[in-house]
Amino acid sequence: MTRGTPPPSVLGRLLDAAGYRIEARPGATLAVRSKDRRAVLIVAATRSPAEVDRWFPTDAVHRTIVYDDDPGTAAREIASDRGIEVLEPSTLGPALAELLLPSPNPSAVDPGAAEDDLALFPPLAVLPDGERIVRPRIARPEAEALAGLDAQRYTLRLVPFFVAPYRVRPASPHGDRGPVVHRLVAVNAVSRRAEVWEDGERELVAEVSEPHQRLVPQVGESQAIAIAADAVRRYHTVDVEHTEQHAGALVIETRRMLPSPDDLKLGPMSLLYVPFWYAEGTEGRVVLDAVTGRRATVSESPLL
Repeated sequence: MTRGTPPPSVLGRLLDAAGYRIEARPGATLAVRSKDRRAVLIVAATRSPAEVDRWFPTDAVHRTIVYDDDPGTAAREIASDRGIEVLEPSTLGPALAELLLPSPNPSAVDPGAAEDDLALFPPLAVLPDGERIVRPRIARPEAEALAGLDAQRYTLRLVPFFVAPYRVRPASPHGDRGPVVHRLVAVNAVSRRAEVWEDGERELVAEVSEPHQRLVPQVGESQAIAIAADAVRRYHTVDVEHTEQHAGALVIETRRMLPSPDDLKLGPMSLLYVPFWYAEGTEGRVVLDAVTGRRATVSESPLL
């Protein structure tokens, strides 16, 4: 298998940790997750999509074949005709986070719901006492396979994040007020970058058994609140088309509509620690999110 791509056994363990049910097939591994009806089939490049298509559950919404090498143009065309996604060593890495994390399913409520019905709770429901670390899904063997680096040192670091629930009412594509959406916003307290999380994607634990380092926050809660509010408004920006008639010509103007400050409400901030693997070797350095397997960029990981 091409360097940097996890072998079937490693990829199977990652999928198992992400909630997939693992099933053995002749010369293949099938992973099925009932929560979002995803199915992932790990096979050799010599197997045609037409040959293995029957192994997917009939109710699977998203079907993916992961090949150990490039299967060729013909196989890709067959898979495309059958609505099957094809991944191989050069494309698996960028798609891995999407496979491991549940599909977005934000909860939305009726636009006319009363404000009292939209209560905000601490992130990840109610935080258990002492549990402030996001549980890593990727252990060191999986990190070594994903990094594709001849690294002499692998360090697990717990990076501080300020996390808050929020509700927002984005505009609809036609300019009307849309339904209220509930999600989580997480601000990296070292790099100052913010990202949106789906509720239920991550679990909390009180401690991790792997030796690790805990980084110190470089921003305070008040700064994190400002960063989070700006990031949420930009994340929920929509393109609204405005149509006008001018001298017999139809003019369509597209405007970027951010939610107004009144349509955004942040809940209480909590300081959580998210695990990242830092791999350092003669060929360079790689940082991996120990929950999703995604590679962090240099701007996301200033300590590189």
